[in-house]
Amino acid sequence: MTVNKVVRQLVRDRAKFLCEYCHSPEWSSADLFTLEHILPQSLGGSDELDNLALACRRCNERRYNFLTGIDSESRLETPLFQPRQQVWAEHFIWTADGIKIISLTSVGRATINRLDLNDEFHNDGFIQRARDFWIRGGWHPPHEDLRCMQQS
Repeated sequence: MTVNKVVRQLVRDRAKFLCEYCHSPEWSSADLFTLEHILPQSLGGSDELDNLALACRRCNERRYNFLTGIDSESRLETPLFQPRQQVWAEHFIWTADGIKIISLTSVGRATINRLDLNDEFHNDGFIQRARDFWIRGGWHPPHEDLRCMQQS
């Protein structure tokens, strides 16, 4: 990747230092989050600011170069969430306890499934344990997501 430090910082600031997919805070990682190409370079994507999103390592690796996922309700192939074109709160909401992300749309369901945003398919449950820890510390969910909480 040929992104310079200025662009990297712009992406981090724009994302408010949160993974633009699972909303994990960058401070929770031992390393800086990665810059994710929304349209992967392998499919012709560029290093332009509008094609970059801040992503934690687990979301970046699970997204790989996929543009679609399977909507668990319709079983249809559906585009994944696009941070530059869509608003997170229109596709996702936190459970009342803040531990899991649930979908509001087919895009949300496809993204949750493809990226396993709640670690339900990999069965390690790490992200749910981490979210519980962050909640106990008063750091989660992110403040802009509080209005999106629903009762479980």
